[in-house]
Amino acid sequence: MPIQDVTPGCTPIHGRAVDAVVVLLTSERLMSLGVNRPDGWPQVTTLSYVNEGLNLYFVTARDSQKLANIQADPRVSAAIRSESAADGAVGLSLAGRAEEVTVAEDIEHLNQLVFSRYPGLSVYCPSGDSVALIRIKPEIISAVSVSQGRSRSECFSVGAAGQEGGAVRPTPAAPTGRNIR
Repeated sequence: MPIQDVTPGCTPIHGRAVDAVVVLLTSERLMSLGVNRPDGWPQVTTLSYVNEGLNLYFVTARDSQKLANIQADPRVSAAIRSESAADGAVGLSLAGRAEEVTVAEDIEHLNQLVFSRYPGLSVYCPSGDSVALIRIKPEIISAVSVSQGRSRSECFSVGAAGQEGGAVRPTPAAPTGRNIR
């Protein structure tokens, strides 16, 4: 199924939103990932990730149910939440497609990204046939913020333009705050 440029009910993502989402993705380490099982039931697991722009990457065992599910149906959802207190918290839910990264240069590039972001961490880095490196390319991002006890969400479509050439990157001067709007 082709990626649509505009998802009904979602605004095409813009530079400020990309910047804010990337700040959140870069500051956190854990996501809840939902995949589709063959019997139709969703399967959700919590795992570590690294991002490059809006794209997320994680490793999984080759003999895992998660990888088998992704190979059968690449549609996935992920949720990431800041570690902030309830008021002022931000998070996001995204829907996208997962695919295995198999190009050696891409894997090495991601290993270097992990080394620079998390010095001393070597568990993430795939080095053999026992693990698969997976990329999630988002198509829909729902950003959520909590203020004064109320949550507010905004839906963005990433669209085909955001998928070209790999990672969707923030604008050169990314903000340091976490304001999604």
